[in-house]
Amino acid sequence: MRVMDMTQGNPVRLILRFAVPLLIGNIFQQVYSMVDTMIAGHCLGDAAIAAIGATSVLYSLLMNLAWGLNNGYCVVLSRLFGGGDRDQFRRGAAAMIQLNLGIGALLTVVSVLFLKPAMRLLLTPAEVFDQSYLYIVIILGGMLTTIAYNGCAGFLRAMGNSRTPLYFLILSSLLNLALDALFVILLHIGIAGAALATVIAQAVSAALCGAYIFRNYREYLPRASDWKIGRELSTEMCTTGFSMAMMQCVFSLGSVVLQRSINALDTDIITAHTASRRIYEMLMIPMSTVSSATSTFVGQNYGAKRYRRIREANRKMLLVELVWSVFSILICWTLGRPLVVLLTATGNEEIIANALLNLRLSTACFFPLGALFILRYSMQAMGHKVLPVLSSTIELVVKIISAAVLVPAIGYLGVAVTEPVIWCLCALFLAAFYVTVGHQKQAEGMRQNLVAH
Repeated sequence: MRVMDMTQGNPVRLILRFAVPLLIGNIFQQVYSMVDTMIAGHCLGDAAIAAIGATSVLYSLLMNLAWGLNNGYCVVLSRLFGGGDRDQFRRGAAAMIQLNLGIGALLTVVSVLFLKPAMRLLLTPAEVFDQSYLYIVIILGGMLTTIAYNGCAGFLRAMGNSRTPLYFLILSSLLNLALDALFVILLHIGIAGAALATVIAQAVSAALCGAYIFRNYREYLPRASDWKIGRELSTEMCTTGFSMAMMQCVFSLGSVVLQRSINALDTDIITAHTASRRIYEMLMIPMSTVSSATSTFVGQNYGAKRYRRIREANRKMLLVELVWSVFSILICWTLGRPLVVLLTATGNEEIIANALLNLRLSTACFFPLGALFILRYSMQAMGHKVLPVLSSTIELVVKIISAAVLVPAIGYLGVAVTEPVIWCLCALFLAAFYVTVGHQKQAEGMRQNLVAH
């Protein structure tokens, strides 16, 4: 059984050691959508990429809700693990299972029933509407498989085990690639084949991870008495989970609003935006991974009341984010064009130019984005639920203004500048609060150390 106690030892070394498997896993998870896009572009043409991209924000909205909930549950579990309360940990795990099953089933039914009206609201172009619907309805139908994997992985990460979920994810990613080749290239199922490959691969990943937990972590799994969860723990699980989920959903809702403006332009713009996002989302992975690993570190140390370690770790992780940001800028300015062509197989200069515009403007503001990730996850891990949601609300408001005013006035340039501006504003907003709270927690930690000695 693999666990990692992050309340002792060098903070940077612990976080990076924990982050490396997460990083590899997140890259492989991103490969799901990258492989779909590449195979669609090379085998089915630009219209297939537009079909995937036109509704991807709907899937992201729902998946970010489920992902946010599990991140919130994981934060609570990591605090319980750091505090050494195994009985409460099991009850927390029981609450996570119940919430995931109930919310996952509800999301699947509601999203499939209301999918077509949502696509019309998004102004999905008529020429790709049917393909978009076929792709996204299959993906949403398999939503429970993704939720199940995220729940299992979150359970393991709360105890410091980030390697095991990685192994299963690598296996399922390879399976996804093989199934894409089988369904799309050999059997000619088309865009539905790409969606089926993703769902089947995610189901395998979830099943293997769940079986591993049952075999190796049985003492941490709920017993019969643990399914009766106390009000205090239930409230903490729900509020933390829904706080993290709301943060993700408000952000994604803004993306839905912005996608509607993009869909109203033309299919070449949709293709360019989809391609550029696939590339810079891949470059975002190390930043979000470091932040996620830091949140587990913060959760365990907050549970153990080691506040000075939290502040030290966050300061050093910001330097890591800065280094990666500079590297990402260099990549997009030197290799942006060949990456866009490789991903889309397009020779359309308008698609390439707009994709490069979005890539370069976005990566130029990667450091504020990295700081935003660190601040949001750390504050959630310390129990500050409202301000991270407020920062996401700022994102929503700015995206609505951009969709209503900026994009109609200046076109796709308005889309490209929107998110970089948002990242800067939200990072400054949270930094002002974090500095104040950080000083308070550090002073509290020093007082506790004096009392202990």
